[in-house]
Amino acid sequence: MSEIAPTDWRAEAMRRRIRRRYAAERRFRLLGLGAILLSAAFLAFLLVTMVSNGLGGFRQTEIRVDIDFAANTLSAASAGGEIEAAVAAAAEAQYGPGGARALSDTAWLRVERAIEDDPSILARKKALWLPAASAIDGAAKGDGDGEAEALVTRLEQDDAIRTGFNTDFLTGADATDPAAVGIWGAFKGSLLTMLVTLAIAFPVGVLSAVYLEEYAPRNRWTDMIEVSINNLAAVPSIIFGLLGLAVFLNTFHLPRSAPLVGGLTLALMTMPVIVIAGRNAIKSVPPSIRDAALGIGASKVQVVFHHVLPLALPGILTGTIIGMARALGETAPLLMIGMRAFIATPPDGITSPASVLPVQIFLWSDEVSRGFVEKTSAAIIVLLAFLLAMNGLAIFLRNKFERRW
Repeated sequence: MSEIAPTDWRAEAMRRRIRRRYAAERRFRLLGLGAILLSAAFLAFLLVTMVSNGLGGFRQTEIRVDIDFAANTLSAASAGGEIEAAVAAAAEAQYGPGGARALSDTAWLRVERAIEDDPSILARKKALWLPAASAIDGAAKGDGDGEAEALVTRLEQDDAIRTGFNTDFLTGADATDPAAVGIWGAFKGSLLTMLVTLAIAFPVGVLSAVYLEEYAPRNRWTDMIEVSINNLAAVPSIIFGLLGLAVFLNTFHLPRSAPLVGGLTLALMTMPVIVIAGRNAIKSVPPSIRDAALGIGASKVQVVFHHVLPLALPGILTGTIIGMARALGETAPLLMIGMRAFIATPPDGITSPASVLPVQIFLWSDEVSRGFVEKTSAAIIVLLAFLLAMNGLAIFLRNKFERRW
C-alpha cells in the first residue's frame, strides 16, 4: 500500500489555492455588506421621503377673518348656510374679491364651533383664525403657484396668516376637504379592529398550539391539521377577505364596514401565525421541566398551564404581536368586506361603520387634490409609528422574559 505524501503548505500551488479561498471569502463578505447597505439605503430613502412629504400634514395654515356677528344677525340656531355666507362676506370685505376662496370650504364649521363655545360673540365683532384653502396652505409652506404666493405675501404683511400644528388632523375623521381631514376616525377603527382580532385569535391560537403540541395523538389526522395550518399561514390575505365576505356578511349578515367583521377576518388570517409561534415556543421548553412537575405529582393540565405555558409565554407573545402588526397593515381583506366607505365620524363601537389606517391611506392616495398628498404621507407616518411601537413591544417582551436553557 502506497503512502500518502504529506501536504506541502509552502508550495506555490497550495499558496495560490489559499489566496483564492481568502479572496472568495472577502468577496462574499463584501457582497453581504453591500446587500445590507443597499437595504439600509432603500429604508432611509423611504423614511426621508415619507417624513419630508408628511410633516406638512401635521401643520395647518390659518387666516384671520374679522366677522361682525351682530351686523349679520346670526344666532345660535343659525343654519350652516347662513354661517357660511357670513364668513364669505366677511372675507370678501376684508381681503377684496376672491377673499372667500382663500378659506377652506369647511372654515364655517370652526365658526359654528366658536359660537357653540361662546354664544356671547354673536353680539360683537370677533377675529377668528380659520383654515386656509389647500392652494394657500401649499403656498404658505413653499409649494404654491404665483397667485397664491402673492396672496400669502399680502396676508403676511397684514399679519393675517399663520402656520401652526394641525390638531384637527389628530382629532378629526375623513372629509372631502383636505384642510379638514383627520386621522382619528381611522386610527380608532384600527384600534377596535385590532382588539377584536386579538380577543379571538390569541386564545384560540394558543389553545390550539397547546393541544397540538401536548395532547394531540401522532397520527395522519394530526399531520394533516399541521400541514393545513402551515399552508394557511402562507395563503394570500385577499383569500381571507373573500372568506369573510362569504361567511360573515353574506351568511351571518353582520354589519358591513364594521370593526367586528374586520376583526373576525383578520383573526382568521392571524391565527395560523399564532399557532405556529405558540408551538415553537412550547417545544422550546426543556422536557426536564415537564418531568420534574410530573415527578412531584402534578397532573398533565397542571404541568401545561402552571409550568410549560408560563415559560413559553414570551415567545407566544412575540409571535402574536408580530402577527398583529402584519394584520394592522393589511388592506386587501378589509377592502373585500367593504371597509372603504366614506366615514365622516369616528366609530362608537365594534358594530359602527369604520375605516382603518391602511384603507384610509389608500383612499386618500386616490384623491386628485394636491392637499391630500401630504395628508397621505402624514397618515403613513402615523401607521409606521404604530407598527414600530408594536414591534418594539415584541422586542421588549422577548428580551425581558427570554430564558436560556
